[in-house]
Amino acid sequence: MTVFFIGAGPGDPELITVRGLRLIERCQLCLYAGSLVPEAVVAAAPDTARVVDTASLTLDDIIDEIRQAHEAGQDVARVHSGDPSLYGAIAEQIRRLKALAIDYQIVPGVSAYAAAAAGLGIELTVPEVTQTLILTRTAMKSSAMPAGEELSSLGRTGATLAIHLSIRNLRQIERDLTPHYGADCPVIVAYRVGWPDESYIHATLSTVRQAVQAEKITRTALIFVGRGLAQNDEFRDSALYDAAHAHILRPKRGRVADAGSDMDEA
Repeated sequence: MTVFFIGAGPGDPELITVRGLRLIERCQLCLYAGSLVPEAVVAAAPDTARVVDTASLTLDDIIDEIRQAHEAGQDVARVHSGDPSLYGAIAEQIRRLKALAIDYQIVPGVSAYAAAAAGLGIELTVPEVTQTLILTRTAMKSSAMPAGEELSSLGRTGATLAIHLSIRNLRQIERDLTPHYGADCPVIVAYRVGWPDESYIHATLSTVRQAVQAEKITRTALIFVGRGLAQNDEFRDSALYDAAHAHILRPKRGRVADAGSDMDEA
């Protein structure tokens, strides 16, 4: 018996991995976070399977469901939104499973930041503009941020930030990041990425709060901040496909010719 933590992706049922879908199709217990995972994702569960929305359950309730499946020898599909390794609260579940000597595996999923970049049609790592993406969140009523991981510290890097679980904390985001990025720094709010009502708000650090209030967005949004989001044409091509840049898979033509000549002589 195994518990499979499955990343369902950001919402679009077609963004789950083939492996994740096949596991849902065969597990006799399917636990899913109904507040973030659409029912269409778990619709593939067998007709005989027990399918449970865990949105209103406690950790003890969830582990009790798993323990009963374990006693019955049934595999469990534990379906989380996005990728389970990011803000999936699986660490505490894994700790309980280890204590109960229950095996588990993790099946990765498409994260919201990647789906949002696809939806926007942009690259998040633009040559010589931005090469670093920091995934983070801010602390409100949830658990506190570890020392040194506050936005006021991360902002010193100048990297592109993907800020989760913080749409109600825009005033603090503006206050912490403006000294490092400037008030006119581009901000994109990605709302319900992968869902039918997906939308994007383009603003700046100084205007994003008002823009979000106007759209009445209060949850399920990811906030990008960074100069690289401007996506203008003022950046160099990458070295990867630069004709003047040789590498192991594309050596200088003269060297290829030399190598061919050596082979002929041999």
